[in-house]
Amino acid sequence: MTPIYDIKVSIIVPVYNVELYLEKCLLSLVNQTLQDIEILVVNDGSKDRSQKIIENFQQKYPNKIFGFIKENGGLSDARNFGIDKAKGQYLGFVDSDDYVSATMFEEMYNLAEKHNAEMAICNLQKVDENGNVTQKLTQLPNFPEKIILENYLSVFSDISYFACNKLFKKELFQDKRFKKGIHFEDIELIPQLLLQCEILAFTPQYHYQYLERQDSISKSHTKKGLDILKAVETVSEKFKESRFSNQKKALKDFQILEGVYTFLAYLAFVKNNRDFSDMCRELDLFLKKNSIKTLEIIQYKRFGKNYLLSLSLMKKIYYALNILKLRKTVRWLMNNN
Repeated sequence: MTPIYDIKVSIIVPVYNVELYLEKCLLSLVNQTLQDIEILVVNDGSKDRSQKIIENFQQKYPNKIFGFIKENGGLSDARNFGIDKAKGQYLGFVDSDDYVSATMFEEMYNLAEKHNAEMAICNLQKVDENGNVTQKLTQLPNFPEKIILENYLSVFSDISYFACNKLFKKELFQDKRFKKGIHFEDIELIPQLLLQCEILAFTPQYHYQYLERQDSISKSHTKKGLDILKAVETVSEKFKESRFSNQKKALKDFQILEGVYTFLAYLAFVKNNRDFSDMCRELDLFLKKNSIKTLEIIQYKRFGKNYLLSLSLMKKIYYALNILKLRKTVRWLMNNN
């Protein structure tokens, strides 16, 4: 029997020491034009005033805000806690230092229902602490509103695997959760969820505002970045077990975008020379294991256009030197800029 939902969307908000940003985030959620929502705010062991802010919102919006306190377990653990509590037909994830447009969840819910889609996707943009847009992150340029995955499998290797700009049918999580104890948990899980989908829905609206914080943990780049390669390996194994297992180009393109370009983008900010060398060595092993050739990386196309040629001059130089394994030159350039 098909379950009957009173709640259309459950929005899960993990919270950890974000007292400066939490109010703006929660205000953007309680003011959603979609009324049949629940906002599950999971305090993951915060030591600042975050809990007080959550309690104030609970008192003011008792039918929308539902707060929980748990021991610190990291982002994945807090999200999984919210998934287990969620009662909605769809799930959304919002990071507690970000905020969203008032119509985000109404439009994405309506699109998912209109097209019977298991996942809805919107554009997002980076903003600074004054609310100024610093970068627009266009997700699916020139794609239709309804995307039948079978006909557009390039989506698998083209899109960015953020959890925050997507709406998910709850059933996708029936036997799936974010992996605990790793960085880049989105890259590890979201592609697996995508492989379960038949239909995606897309809106070009920039509904999600991703805050670039000066004190962000993501500014600290260490060997934890190797979790990117581990995530790509996990997804690769799941892809080979999926109904798309014979679509080898889609898998290789995914490995190139996430395992090469995303990994190298992270590597650019690794300051420790030894970590840098160790991570380069692991990248070489990854390329060898997956039979990824230099020419394939250079010729990789995203959304039908050569990816390397689409980048700025400095990024072209950085990626090209790394791809050609001229890494001593890369290190010199990084240390002299």
